[in-house]
Amino acid sequence: MPSTSQLTSEVDKSGLRPFEKSKQIFEHNRKYIPGGVMSLPRRADPELAFECAQGAYIWDADGNRFVDYHAAFAPIILGHNDPHVNRAVADVIAQRASLFGSGTNSLEGKLAELMCAAIPVCEMVQALNTGTEATMAAIRLARGFTGRDHIIVMQGGFNGSHNDVACNVLTPLNVIGPRVSPGEYKYIPLGSGVPAPHSQLVHIVNFNDLDSVGYVCERYPIAALVTEPILQNIGIVKPQPGYLQGLRNLAEKYGFVLIYDEVKTGFRYSLGGYSQISGVKPDLAVFAKAMANGYPISALAGKRELMQLIADANAAKRPFIAGTYNGHPVSVAAAIATVERLMEGDGAVYRHMDRLGQKLQAGIESILRARGITGVVARQGSAFCIYFMDHEPRDWHDLAGHHDFARDLKMRRSMIDKGIYFFPVETKQCSISAAHTEEDIDQTLNALEDTLQQ
Repeated sequence: MPSTSQLTSEVDKSGLRPFEKSKQIFEHNRKYIPGGVMSLPRRADPELAFECAQGAYIWDADGNRFVDYHAAFAPIILGHNDPHVNRAVADVIAQRASLFGSGTNSLEGKLAELMCAAIPVCEMVQALNTGTEATMAAIRLARGFTGRDHIIVMQGGFNGSHNDVACNVLTPLNVIGPRVSPGEYKYIPLGSGVPAPHSQLVHIVNFNDLDSVGYVCERYPIAALVTEPILQNIGIVKPQPGYLQGLRNLAEKYGFVLIYDEVKTGFRYSLGGYSQISGVKPDLAVFAKAMANGYPISALAGKRELMQLIADANAAKRPFIAGTYNGHPVSVAAAIATVERLMEGDGAVYRHMDRLGQKLQAGIESILRARGITGVVARQGSAFCIYFMDHEPRDWHDLAGHHDFARDLKMRRSMIDKGIYFFPVETKQCSISAAHTEEDIDQTLNALEDTLQQ
């Protein structure tokens, strides 16, 4: 790991750092990897190649250190390379655990028991590997349970990369059109390769719009509604009072399965997920990211009457949910260790992160006021987003119609040059980890003040 604690590369004439070694790595990788990265959403401007990380910091190939608020799209809740988690992984390898591919083991049972004890919605658990796999499994289970095919997803929500849900995230308003309520929006895939007839089973409505959910349910046999309880792929868009309970009521009225996508919200704000905070239980919930502090694992959890269908004796009723790497001992050990750390001191980690979040929010809002800049900080616990508009957005149309996207992007790129890593794509959530300190928050606020002065 580089010993430097400061940015070491020189600033070029444009005012931006050249990141020469990162450029070389990208040029090499593009010869062998589409776009130069193993997951295209990681690519952003500036193109940086990272070499190592510890705690709240990441270092690029040029030796530049950054205070990290990207957190790998939010899995890093304890800090990079948390020693308790790494020790648990090392121990399970030393004990010669392997991918047995047959039967079960005590690690699987321990993780499942911990989750069932901590998460109100969790009566049974199925481990998987990614958030995409988890939402795909949840939707298949809901369709198997209800015998219906249609689903509802949120405009501005992101629930994975499979055909059912890879649509309508940062869709320009001139593509989806003006707000309609009650009503639905055209399915806009995130890329090619989705068969057009498939989109006929997927109905897109705005977050916080109960009338449109009812509108769709009156017209189609809905198997499931899938939503993040907070939209966190367009920052932090919170549910309005009564919205989640309204969804619960509509699920009971129309007989669809209510699925919370807690890939980002789960474990980050509460050990019991956002359903514990809101007091509104879905039928199924999916988890990933902060569940294992960066190790690859996800989970499908929910009511026993639904979950046990996965192993139903009647093969015709049983949805096929399987995976060779499900419950890999390395990832399961990391998840157990992460949960153990989050349980310490009756949630001391959460209190620490929330204190830092409060300090950062107050500091940012003070800077915005002092500079006469219209802006707000939307925050939930350790996650936050700066919006250059005069109120917190309630849905995608509200955000897209009022937020200053150009200023957002300029701010993020300038912060990178000051050693603060906000992912340089507009509206992307920032995350504080347990490894961040008050000094990190002070450094961040100083960098933001300099940035907004410019």
